[in-house]
Amino acid sequence: MTTQVNDIAIDDAVASALSDGTHVVYSLSGGKDSSAAAFVVDAYLDRIGHPRDRRHAIHADLGMIEWPSTSGFVETIATMLAVDLSVVRRKAGGLVQRWEQRWKSSLRRYENLETYQLVPPFSSARLRFCTGETKVQPIGANLRKRFAGETVISVVGIRREESIVRSKAPISKPDTRFAPIGNRAGTTMLTWHPIVEWSARDVFAYHATRRIPLHEAYGRGADRLSCSYCVLAGLNNLAVSSTCEGNHPAYRAIVGIEAKSGFSFQPGRWLADVSPQLLDAQGTAAIRKAKLMAERRRTIESELPNDLRFMKGWPPRVPTLDEAHTIHRVRREMTTTHNLVNHWPDALTIRERFAELHAAKAA
Repeated sequence: MTTQVNDIAIDDAVASALSDGTHVVYSLSGGKDSSAAAFVVDAYLDRIGHPRDRRHAIHADLGMIEWPSTSGFVETIATMLAVDLSVVRRKAGGLVQRWEQRWKSSLRRYENLETYQLVPPFSSARLRFCTGETKVQPIGANLRKRFAGETVISVVGIRREESIVRSKAPISKPDTRFAPIGNRAGTTMLTWHPIVEWSARDVFAYHATRRIPLHEAYGRGADRLSCSYCVLAGLNNLAVSSTCEGNHPAYRAIVGIEAKSGFSFQPGRWLADVSPQLLDAQGTAAIRKAKLMAERRRTIESELPNDLRFMKGWPPRVPTLDEAHTIHRVRREMTTTHNLVNHWPDALTIRERFAELHAAKAA
């Protein structure tokens, strides 16, 4: 059963866990929705007599791509809530480092003909590994370890109004990624979306009424807070980030990845074009070259056989000799462009490599 209690969406699973005094963890990003969710739930927990020492906060730090003020702002919110704050990070570095690692992996796999085309370094709406690897994974692993053998509710401030995907978000759901059903420790984890029905107007009004501070990004003109430069952000929010000098190192680092890879930060939008005044002459020249590289890559890769493009179980077959000649011609140019070793320097060796990979997949 689902009920609406004082503007909080709550269901039987959450209500039952709260009645047992379970641990509640506020997931704080610094954004308006995470703060609103935390404060409205905290007030509700006070009303039902939930023990204060079983409330906590957690924040996933994404490294240099965070606004410089986010860390201190999250600490302020946690202090206002009077809860302990845990800060977690991806062990292998922040999000910018993850994109750099992904590009190196893309080059390595292409060189070894483990991929048909170069893979872009950046995450996207269809491939949001940025959220999964730098937020969900560190937070989930931390909660699983800290609350082993117990029940814990993770409060997350997402709203159905935000997107088509989130329009289907439930009020709560079991987190079986980090606490599988029947796990030996006996840990139970629930994700709760208490403001799932709220509008953005509701959220801003709640902040104003309760005098909850907003992150500086909103004061500069942003309508949402995420990374300083998010692959899902609109042009306005990207431009707003550039008005903060502390975000400039991240900007230049991401533009540097665009320049090296020849892939734009977002489909159809180069981050370098958002605030070109932040680039020096060398950076501007590198981006100009990268755009030519991207145009040339799209042109020659369009000649590749469509049914051989990367898919689950790739490669689906061995190319014909004529197709192998085309693949060789494309790879010869791409490996030269990116200073890679061309291990399969003709059509016959290309076919041999595909046959090897095809057999390995079948096995």
